[in-house]
Amino acid sequence: MNHYETVFILNPVLSDEQIKETVKKYEDLLVSKDAKMISKEDWGLKKLAYPIQHKKSGFYHLFEYTVPGDAITDLELAFRRDERIMRYQTVKLDKHAIAWAEKRRNRNKQKA
Repeated sequence: MNHYETVFILNPVLSDEQIKETVKKYEDLLVSKDAKMISKEDWGLKKLAYPIQHKKSGFYHLFEYTVPGDAITDLELAFRRDERIMRYQTVKLDKHAIAWAEKRRNRNKQKA
């Protein structure tokens, strides 16, 4: 089981219901591949550094999870096929990145 972090950007024209449905779809996909979800973060609507598909903003979401490596291929294939996903990035975390992610989660809990 490898430790991963995936950030994806959803199209800004989606409704709140469509966003929740899309996030749930990908969470269920990961869980069906034996993933253990560690953290989910909704970063909200953010301005993009450059236009993507003629859009200047997007809804950012982050998943942190552990899963066997072969499940990442299926996740990224689903991202590529979905027109609601504008961009995505999956990163395998090393021990230092895992420690940093834990600090970020603790800091976010204290803010809330």
